[in-house]
Amino acid sequence: MIVIPAIDLRVGKCVRMMQGDPTTEVVYDGDPVERAKAFVRAGATRLHVIDLDGAFGSGENHDAIARICAAVDIPVEVGGGIRTIDHAKARIAAGAAAVIIGSVLVDDERAARNIVAQLGERVIAGIDARGTQVATHGWQERTPVDRDALVKRVAQWGIGRVVFTEIRRDGMGDGYDIDALRAIAALTEMRITASGGARKMDDLLLLKREAPASVDSCVVGSALYQGTLDLAKAIAAIA
Repeated sequence: MIVIPAIDLRVGKCVRMMQGDPTTEVVYDGDPVERAKAFVRAGATRLHVIDLDGAFGSGENHDAIARICAAVDIPVEVGGGIRTIDHAKARIAAGAAAVIIGSVLVDDERAARNIVAQLGERVIAGIDARGTQVATHGWQERTPVDRDALVKRVAQWGIGRVVFTEIRRDGMGDGYDIDALRAIAALTEMRITASGGARKMDDLLLLKREAPASVDSCVVGSALYQGTLDLAKAIAAIA
């Protein structure tokens, strides 16, 4: 299992939120590129970068993403606001190793399948839910779409990996939702990246011990920025 540090971008800055609520936003000083380099120095082998302005439909952080990708020599997976093949190709051109598509999975199946058809293994499904109810557009829009039904659907399209976030745990420090991960793993052969809830080392160790084998990576965000988790130690502990 690998630990993937997260960089959430809003107006070119690193930010963190609780349960995706913009009113809880905390802005962290410093250049996101330097933050990315520090993660690499700590041993990160992959970065998870989300354009929150893109997700919210309030703008984009293309330049910051391109600078991050150019500054590090490890794969960068990029999500947030990717809703057309042109958006996806622009992120690949900026240096992304993979693109994460989320809202388009629900809003426009034809566009989503077109992205998968053209980019293949470079496409990751981002599925975010409160319980079994999928949310989209930066988690601001609730949908009637069932989490498990969506997981099975995207697997049929040929997507090989899903990043799953239990929104109610994101930024809260309550640990990953192991039960939800087990439920998703039972539906598909896709590889799964767990996201949302890590605060301390015990959360990572529990994930490694209790999650199904298909859960082979985890995203860590707020805990790194708040200093409750040391990235280098976390990588070593669950490698």
